[in-house]
Amino acid sequence: MKRLLALLLLAPSALLLAAASPSAPRPNIVIILVDDMGFSDIGCYGGEIPTPNIDALAKGGVRFTQFYNTGRCCPTRASLLTGLYSHQAGVGHMVNPRTGADGAVLPGYAGRLNDRCVTFAEVVHSAGYFTAMTGKWHVGQALGVTPWGRGFDRSLNAAAGGFYYPGSERAKLFLNGRDVGGGGEGGVPPEWYSTDLWTDYGLRFIDEARAEKKPFLLYLAHNAPHFPLQAPADEIARFRGKFMDGWDKLREARYARQIAAGLIDQSWPLAPRPPNVPAWSSLSRVEQERYDHMMAIFAAALAHVDTAIGRLVAGLRERGELDNTLILFLSDNGGNAESGVPGRFNGASPGDAQSTVYVGECWAFLENTPFRRYKHYNHEGGIATPLIAHWPAAIPAARRGALEAQPGHLVDLMATCVDLAGANYPTTFKGQPIHPMEGVSLRPALTGAPLARTAPIFFEHEGNAAIRRGDDKLVRLGGEGAWELYNLKTDRTEQHNLAAAQPARARELAALWESWASRANVLPVMVRGGASEAPSDPSASPAAKKGRKKQKAANEKL
Repeated sequence: MKRLLALLLLAPSALLLAAASPSAPRPNIVIILVDDMGFSDIGCYGGEIPTPNIDALAKGGVRFTQFYNTGRCCPTRASLLTGLYSHQAGVGHMVNPRTGADGAVLPGYAGRLNDRCVTFAEVVHSAGYFTAMTGKWHVGQALGVTPWGRGFDRSLNAAAGGFYYPGSERAKLFLNGRDVGGGGEGGVPPEWYSTDLWTDYGLRFIDEARAEKKPFLLYLAHNAPHFPLQAPADEIARFRGKFMDGWDKLREARYARQIAAGLIDQSWPLAPRPPNVPAWSSLSRVEQERYDHMMAIFAAALAHVDTAIGRLVAGLRERGELDNTLILFLSDNGGNAESGVPGRFNGASPGDAQSTVYVGECWAFLENTPFRRYKHYNHEGGIATPLIAHWPAAIPAARRGALEAQPGHLVDLMATCVDLAGANYPTTFKGQPIHPMEGVSLRPALTGAPLARTAPIFFEHEGNAAIRRGDDKLVRLGGEGAWELYNLKTDRTEQHNLAAAQPARARELAALWESWASRANVLPVMVRGGASEAPSDPSASPAAKKGRKKQKAANEKL
């Protein structure tokens, strides 16, 4: 009788609690990844290239100011898809297997997603989601790893990027596992521009999900604005002359806008122009016009992505799906300095389907404002990405347009998908043991609450390495470079190396990095030209100095 009375007394409170917390429908999830876009390229992160549709997502959502990728295309995709560090998933470098001294393939460098990981598609599919992907795959299709084999119900993909039009030799498409060449088969049109094609099929797959009355996850992986930069001629023409102020003045203008918007702290100095990047004013008019044309092609490719995102958002709105869809937008690495100072500007009509254009180091220096270095590196210019989260049903009105300074990483996207989908992350999958997730759900940050992160964030690519714990960041250049220590709260542009002044802290972080590298299949680190064990001493030993010299010469050519 006492127990019954207690239950009756508690019942009104339980009913009130249930009424106050209605079960909301699980959200749709759309993850948009762009390729080779720097931290400051889009308007809402300080850029001069008009991106009104992406900016609208930022205005209605949350912008993360300290979010990280891996600094390179394949590792970023592996980490994003699996919620693991890329070496754990088997893609610590690119999609070519790397072998150790004994000739065996190294687990961290297998060149393909391995069997010790699951993709977010596999996980949310098991929770009743319709899963789809369009765009650049690049995690080992030539070695048997495909979207349709890793949890996606529908897919239109390319094994890798490197094209925009059907005439390119790399433009080989796969529709739901069927090789349709460059198009014209299986309903794929014979003529297309890749940015539009990925978007059109994304909406088509969303319609299939709606017909099945399922929540959906769409992974839309653009190959823009990666080289060889190509765009419609009239769109390129729109940007000609817009970059004649040059990288020096444009960078200062981006920096000022970033400070005004609160994206960066005004106490952080703008990283200086690297010695090998010439002052814009030192160039001839002909050289300036060549560089302007290069960047006009980049801008046209990126602006076209923005237009396509506008169509995607409009499509979600028309279908009544926008309100309860979480859209995440980010880039796979920082601006790309490959091809060096001159860049590449080949073809009778640069920007068309037969041309090859790389913007090179000078414009990558602008793209990564205000940071140091580029794609490949673990300094902030290589790994800092915009992340925009837009979800009208869950982001409070007071948080829309807000900046979120809590650090995050690609590994957090799996945890976020698991959280939102109400899915169970497996310990085994298809008879194989699965690595535990490395990240945390980003859901709390959308409402301004703290993330549940307790572990540092780790990085490694081609010997470049870093660890971030709180505001401390330890970073090195190349497999034998000396560790550098920075306080990112006061110096996120990495101008004041504290390693000599705080050697104990540097040693502590280096030990944590080495422990992670050992457990995460990072060792031996794969530098260009072969393997190299990571140094354990953060001080500048004679060997480290010699290695730094060698690495500097090699890295400056990127």
